[in-house]
Amino acid sequence: MSHPPLDDAALDQLFRTARTAHGFLPQPLPPGTAERLFELTEWGPTAFNALPARFVFIQSPAGKARLKPVLSPGNVAQTMAAPLTVIVAYDLQFHEHLPQLFRAYDAAPLYRDKPEVAEPVAFRNSTLQGAYLIMAARALGLDAGPMSGFNAAALNREFFPDGRCKANFLVNIGVADPAASAARDARLSFAQAATVL
Repeated sequence: MSHPPLDDAALDQLFRTARTAHGFLPQPLPPGTAERLFELTEWGPTAFNALPARFVFIQSPAGKARLKPVLSPGNVAQTMAAPLTVIVAYDLQFHEHLPQLFRAYDAAPLYRDKPEVAEPVAFRNSTLQGAYLIMAARALGLDAGPMSGFNAAALNREFFPDGRCKANFLVNIGVADPAASAARDARLSFAQAATVL
C-alpha cells in the first residue's frame, strides 16, 4: 500500500521539533485521551502480532500517590505535574492471546513454558509499543517524556503483584512547559551511526 509522504509540518511534529518533556503545564487532557492513545499504539507492528505491552494509564491523584514512592527523586516533580503517566509493561504470558492475534499458525508453543524465550521477546516488542505510544502522543498534539528512573522491583510489587507483568519504562504525557525545556542536544551524523552495504 502506497501513501504520499507526510509534509514537513507533520515530520517536524513527530520528529524534528518534538522534544522530551521534562515539565508540564497544568492543562487537563481531553476525555478519552488514554483510549485514543491506546487505539493508535495497537496498530504498530510486533513479532507475530503478539502485542505483549500492557499499559497502566495513571491520571488520578490516587494513582499518582501509588506511583510517587517508586520514582527516582529527579523524576518526581515532572511526573506529578503530568496529567497522564503511562506505565509501559510487558505480559510474560502474552502467548495466551496468540490464537486471537496471529492466525497463520499456532505460534503459542514457541513461548509456552519457555520464559527464557518469551521474556526477551515480550521486552523487545513492548519497547516498540512504548515508542509507538510516544509517536501517538505527538500525533495527537501532545508532548511525551519517557523515562526509566524508577525502582522497577517496587513498581512491580505495587502495580503487578501477581508477577504476570513487569514494568519496562514510564511515559509522562501532557502539554510541555516551555520553561522546563533545555537546549536541544546534538545528534549523531549519518556517517557516525549508519552504514550502507
